[in-house]
Amino acid sequence: MRLRASPGCRVRARAASSKAGPQAVEIPHQWYNLIADLPVKPPPALHPQTLQPIKPEDLSPLFPDELIKQEASTDRFIAIPEEVIDVYRLWRPTPLIRAKRLEKLLDTPARIYYKYEGVSPAGSHKPNTAVPQVWYNAQEGVKSVTTETGAGQWGSSLAFACSLFGLDCEVWQVRASYDQKPYRKLMMQTWGAKLHPSPSSITEAGRKILQMDPSSPGSLGIAISEAVEVAATNADTKYCLGSVLNHVLLHQTVIGEECIKQMEAIGETPDVIIGCTGGGSNFGGLTFPFIREKLKGRINPLIRAVEPTACPSLTKGVYAYDYGDTAGMTPLMKMHTLGHDFVPDPIHAGGLRYHGMAPLLSHVYELGFMEAISIPQIECFQGAIQFARTEGLIPAPEPTHAIAATIREALHCRETGESKVILTAMCGHGHFDLPAYEKYLQGNMVDLSFEEEKIKASLANIPQVVA
Repeated sequence: MRLRASPGCRVRARAASSKAGPQAVEIPHQWYNLIADLPVKPPPALHPQTLQPIKPEDLSPLFPDELIKQEASTDRFIAIPEEVIDVYRLWRPTPLIRAKRLEKLLDTPARIYYKYEGVSPAGSHKPNTAVPQVWYNAQEGVKSVTTETGAGQWGSSLAFACSLFGLDCEVWQVRASYDQKPYRKLMMQTWGAKLHPSPSSITEAGRKILQMDPSSPGSLGIAISEAVEVAATNADTKYCLGSVLNHVLLHQTVIGEECIKQMEAIGETPDVIIGCTGGGSNFGGLTFPFIREKLKGRINPLIRAVEPTACPSLTKGVYAYDYGDTAGMTPLMKMHTLGHDFVPDPIHAGGLRYHGMAPLLSHVYELGFMEAISIPQIECFQGAIQFARTEGLIPAPEPTHAIAATIREALHCRETGESKVILTAMCGHGHFDLPAYEKYLQGNMVDLSFEEEKIKASLANIPQVVA
């Protein structure tokens, strides 16, 4: 028989049960690698020139050796270095909170819990991987790292991590976000990062884009090309990626491992797990440990990814080998993609703007272990306002997608009378994203329709690889 939480239960850094008494939830000491438990292993990344499976030496210009090993690892668990755990202690464990006021507003019998990653110094889940990535680079004597960022959560997280370990940090931020979110820029600069709008005139990749479109709003694919170009041509510099790759999703599993313990401590088991997806790191971080438990037959939750209708890689993209960047400098990865040339509309305010989905998450989707939906941004911000005015926290634009889907599920429970346990990922706060809220509150936000012709044109440029 399953224990149930009391109506007012809140599980913060110290999980508690009224029957069992306070139970400390420890920071995980291992990251979990889902690949070890999958019945079918994911397709390999391919070298962009030879189209052969990528070798470790092919990645060494960009990544330190330990991260290359993690990227290809099939070990079930990988130990977290004590130095990384020591930094995690600044904000981990993160709280699991029952949204009882939102439940009351919705008049639903469902019980809604959210795992809140906004308590980190950078305000999102991104430091979970920024800290180990920078630490491994520092251990190998790297002096500088480059990266891309969209809204700025990843760029600010990497800047924070670099400030702790003494590395220089150079960031290319998507031009649309660079212009719309000046305080993210200042946040990165406060932690010592050097920042460029992307596309920029600094790199060959950026100059090519600007020649074709001087007013280009940029994209994550373009920004990745610029950051990779600089890292690949400077011996003392490596590249860091904030999502998509296996080692990034691996680091994020601290979220799900903590959450399993927290839910066990209060006698709850999720019936539905919901998270937003852009590149996939937050969603994978929460869900992969639960998928492990599902594969072992211990639980059977429905796992649902939510993406924006303006950038719907899972629900409208194709599952194919594609580049991770616009210039075609990265390995070819088999993923759900809208095409590496795809550029989201700059008036899309909800984040999650990457053209492809993490290869491992795409593989899990193909295996049928999860489902995916897309939601337009007005509905997302409607849900965010309901959440903020009941729970008090202002969500970042990205998790508003998960919140909107959670509200849909809770209202469905009201209709059916089911008292489901809904677990959702609240991956960050929106304190630096208020212009998006201003746009919604002033009635200036519009839903962007799925641009079939635009995506067809982008998909036409996907490399033809016979897998």
